[in-house]
Amino acid sequence: MQVILLKELRGRGGEGDVIDVRRGFANNYLLTQGYAVKATPGNLKQLEQRRHNIEKREEVRINEANALAEKLEGATVRVIAQVGEEGQLFGSVTAPMIAEAIKTELDIDIDRRRIELGKPIKQVGTYPVGVNIYRTIKATINVAVSGDVVEAAEEAGEAVVEAVEEAVETAAAVETAEAVAEVAEAVAEEEAAE
Repeated sequence: MQVILLKELRGRGGEGDVIDVRRGFANNYLLTQGYAVKATPGNLKQLEQRRHNIEKREEVRINEANALAEKLEGATVRVIAQVGEEGQLFGSVTAPMIAEAIKTELDIDIDRRRIELGKPIKQVGTYPVGVNIYRTIKATINVAVSGDVVEAAEEAGEAVVEAVEEAVETAAAVETAEAVAEVAEAVAEEEAAE
């Protein structure tokens, strides 16, 4: 069955493309979700009339995608994950985690489905990850995976607790020494008075 795409369908085409698909896919998904209309003679005639506008929109999309690719290309984002011994992650770094890191660090919204991980990331380190921006326009970002901040915070917290305990002990020792000095002074005054 032939349909006219109303918006980009990843791997199949973009707005205004006429493609052949199976009837079930067209009826159950493309037509109901607003991705396409049937390629009837009337719709094909309307497509020819709108072709100029579609080409303008496509040019704008390509320019925006190229600009976004330039911003992303070679950028490094950090993902913090829970790490066990020897840098092995508990679980793996996922596309939503990377999309969130891109949003947080670069202030760029990327749909998680456009992030192409390939193999799962299960070790601490830096990894190149592909981002499919629009049709054939792609960028590669570096994802730096590091250990969980909670462990470092716990270690820092333990160090603070130890420092406070030492300070308390030192203060107690100083207080005791001052009390002993006061008693010794009082005893010395009493002996001098006698």
